Amino acid sequence: MFTGLIADLGSVVTIERDDTGARLRIATRLAEQLGEGDSVAVNGVCLTACGVRDGSFAADAMGETLMRSSLGELRTGAPVNLELPLRAEDRLGGHVVQGHVDGTGTVASIAEDGIARVLEIEIDQSLQRYLVEKGSVALDGVSLTVSALRERGFSVSLIPETLRRTTLGALVEGARVNVEVDVLAKHVERLMAARADVLVTERG
Repeated sequence: MFTGLIADLGSVVTIERDDTGARLRIATRLAEQLGEGDSVAVNGVCLTACGVRDGSFAADAMGETLMRSSLGELRTGAPVNLELPLRAEDRLGGHVVQGHVDGTGTVASIAEDGIARVLEIEIDQSLQRYLVEKGSVALDGVSLTVSALRERGFSVSLIPETLRRTTLGALVEGARVNVEVDVLAKHVERLMAARADVLVTERG
């Protein structure tokens, strides 16, 4: 489990692709804290570290991961948001982020608003129902607050610290980002649907 608070901006050293997926090697100061088999979130996608050495680690991304996220678009030298899993004694400064990307969104517009930068994100309608104003959402692994709901997506406001410490500061219109909605909303939907089925059965 993660919190959406980025610990480091890593850099893609190499990418090896084949028909089954891809292996990424990422340079980061967090490598010294990683062991073989440890989880690490890369742009919001939970991957398993392997081949940890010389200030870098490797991670395999299968075809399903590449299809559902933007990792397949990474190129050598690209910066990536990195986060290590939450320890039991750590502060939960963001929100519960699983690293299980629900889909991708597209940056529809970017506007400056005082010290903040407002991004409007377009997403698939299937994800829209999980969002609420002032609720939580993760973009490329960064925990953010939904500032407004739009007809085809939502907006978030980024403070200077977020722009400086994450890849979100370099986003341009048309860029694709990984989106993970609040897992609590998905659980509530599932429970409510199950309850509705029980009521229908009882009344039938």
